[in-house]
Amino acid sequence: MKTSLFLIIGAIAIAGIVFALQTGTAEERSDAEELKKKLSKMQYKVAVEDGTEPAFRNEYWDNKEPGIYVDIISGEPLFASTHKFASGTGWPSFWRPLNESEILEKVDRKFGWVRTEIRSKTGDTHLGHVFSDGPEPTGLRYCINSASLRFVPADKLAEEGLSEYASLFVESEKKEATAEKTE
Repeated sequence: MKTSLFLIIGAIAIAGIVFALQTGTAEERSDAEELKKKLSKMQYKVAVEDGTEPAFRNEYWDNKEPGIYVDIISGEPLFASTHKFASGTGWPSFWRPLNESEILEKVDRKFGWVRTEIRSKTGDTHLGHVFSDGPEPTGLRYCINSASLRFVPADKLAEEGLSEYASLFVESEKKEATAEKTE
């Protein structure tokens, strides 16, 4: 009788542990529900569930407007249009992040090969991957999902509390004006 009772109690304890591991804490479930309300299905799939959006069918792959790209979850600045380049991959690509301390690298062994996954530190957002086939000066290609980003145009930086990045675009505008004068 005692053995049966211990087995039943043990089974209930194990079931409780498995359930807790699968469902997370109440706070984690609450956060997930809030994100599901805040984000589109694609944004949630990519940013939270580590998905990938379709190439050439995403919001920023061909965006040429000056501005910065922030984390869709935390709002932290991640990339600038001044570091963006046309990679031909169908996703926004950058040769460097705007704020390296906000970028985490993780080994990704999905799909049978090793890649370097890029996540945001503050939002723990899946952003994409980094490859060593990018342009100079870094030789890197940060291949990023649009669904993990929100674009802030250069002329809206101040109203979004991001005026510290406006100087990136003043220099860029000066270079463009100089180039136009020499043509």
